[in-house]
Amino acid sequence: MDSISLPQLEQAINYWRNLSPSVGDESRLCPEAAALATPYALMIITHRHDIPIAELNEKAQAALAGWAASSARAPSNP
Repeated sequence: MDSISLPQLEQAINYWRNLSPSVGDESRLCPEAAALATPYALMIITHRHDIPIAELNEKAQAALAGWAASSARAPSNP
C-alpha cells in the first residue's frame, strides 16, 4: 500500500479507538489514534482524498501498519 484514502484512515482511527477507548475528562485518544488524527484532519482541511504513506510520521505509519495487519487477519464477510 503506497497511499491511504480518507475512509481507510478513518477506519484505522476507529479500529484503535475501539481497541483502546478515549480516557480522562478530556477524552484523550490512545497514542495510535492520536498519531492518525493529525493527518486525517489535515486531509479534511486540504480536501485531499488520499495521502502517500511516506508523508506520515513514524508513529502514524506504525499505527497504520498495526491496523492493516489486523485487517489482514480479520475474517472476510461473504
